[in-house]
Amino acid sequence: MTRRREAELAALFETASELAGMRDPDAVLRSIVRRARTLLGTDVSYLSMNDPAGTYMRVTDGSFSPLFQKVRLGLGEGLGGLVAQTARPYATSDYFADARFNHTNPIDSAVHDEGLVAILGVPLKLDSKVIGVLYAADRTSREFPAEEVALLQSLADHAAIAIDTASLFATIQSHNEAMKRAEEAHDRLTDLVLRGGSSAEVAAAVGELLGGPVEVLESVPSLAVRANGRAVVLDGVWVCAVLAGSELLGGLALSGRPDLSDADRRVFERSAAVTALLLLLRRTVAEAENKVRGELITDILDGRDPAGLVARGRRVGVELGEPHVVLVADGNLSGATHYVSVYGGLAGSRGRDVVLALPSTSTDVAREVAKALDATVGACGPVTGPVAIAAAYEEARRCLKALRQLGREKEAATLDDLGFVGVLLGDRADVSGYVRSVLGPVLDYDAERGTELVHTLEVYFRCGANLSRAKAELHLHVNTVTQRLDRVSSLLGDWQSPERVLEVQLALRLLRLQG
Repeated sequence: MTRRREAELAALFETASELAGMRDPDAVLRSIVRRARTLLGTDVSYLSMNDPAGTYMRVTDGSFSPLFQKVRLGLGEGLGGLVAQTARPYATSDYFADARFNHTNPIDSAVHDEGLVAILGVPLKLDSKVIGVLYAADRTSREFPAEEVALLQSLADHAAIAIDTASLFATIQSHNEAMKRAEEAHDRLTDLVLRGGSSAEVAAAVGELLGGPVEVLESVPSLAVRANGRAVVLDGVWVCAVLAGSELLGGLALSGRPDLSDADRRVFERSAAVTALLLLLRRTVAEAENKVRGELITDILDGRDPAGLVARGRRVGVELGEPHVVLVADGNLSGATHYVSVYGGLAGSRGRDVVLALPSTSTDVAREVAKALDATVGACGPVTGPVAIAAAYEEARRCLKALRQLGREKEAATLDDLGFVGVLLGDRADVSGYVRSVLGPVLDYDAERGTELVHTLEVYFRCGANLSRAKAELHLHVNTVTQRLDRVSSLLGDWQSPERVLEVQLALRLLRLQG
């Protein structure tokens, strides 16, 4: 899937590069059709141009049928005639079995002679006028998912601009001031596409060309959307919707220019089409990267080859050899993938939960994620390396379960934060780990020096924290018992506070039960 996305991006950039230097309309059409075939990986691609009688075949790529290469479609006839009539994309996985289209003998004969089965057609539009139809077709049945339809439509929109630009250059005098501006706009916008620029850069370039500030809009008035790619004036501001096919991606607003010439208005509308292409490219790249990151976190949790996982991480800019905090959340995957796209790391799904591995040296990041995703988050870390990340996932998952059972929704915590509650409520509880987290320094001290601090604590608690009774049961002087308890304090800190006393007693009981 990733290789395919890379091929799609390469084809789009090559198309923009090739179209940038073309002034011959026929050369533009041949390039468009060739790139459309490369982009979708189909057997055949072709382009028909409209005239008053319908739409006629102009250019093909991958076709071998002379009959098909000369076919003409009346308005509303066949798939292409319907696209030309309605200005909407149509796709079919089995053309001859599809009753949506007006089948005629000449058209069906030509399609049959070419051997086509699955066909996708999208309109080439200038302003609100359909000037042609761009197709991608296979000789076997296949589906055309929404992202392929949007991708081909975006290419068609860009192609329509290139066709119009080439036609303008062929018909208008080179010294015409409006044409000079159109040429400059075309070159600058194409350069932005080639460099993978942002929508903000497009807005800045167009604002400079048209002499007024241009703003990128997230939401667009319905009137601008209904204008279908045409610029409209709203309260003295020119607004144009940014569309990828029928999908609304945002809009552009030009202020300070209450009156626009036809040439300037066309430049503004073209900038919206270029913005759509850039946004679609960025989304395509983001989707591909998110898929790779999701697959990587899944393979880490499945315990795949650690060295290979480290190398794969580097390819997406993630250094698994650096400290990472592992989070398990009940939020949505899309929110998590957006978070890691901004702050780095990995995100994927595991069952009904979302797993994140974020570069950090502190689990404090868990609270930030809980707030950003509006989710309950169990955390563990920091840890280093794929094996440690997989182990940390299990602990973070147990922590999330404990938080749910406690009813602490929309909070974040580690098992250390929960103390003994995490041991009681987490499934497959790490009893030994809990005992060591509470009594570790005392256990190590006894093991290294042959002392009996743990036994002294047990007797002390069994005697109700009464020194006189404890010294009698231990057969020691009261000062000796006091010295031992002071040693425990130096090792554990304030272990006699109410919360700590409970944890220490629980750890001692679990230690005894473990033998």
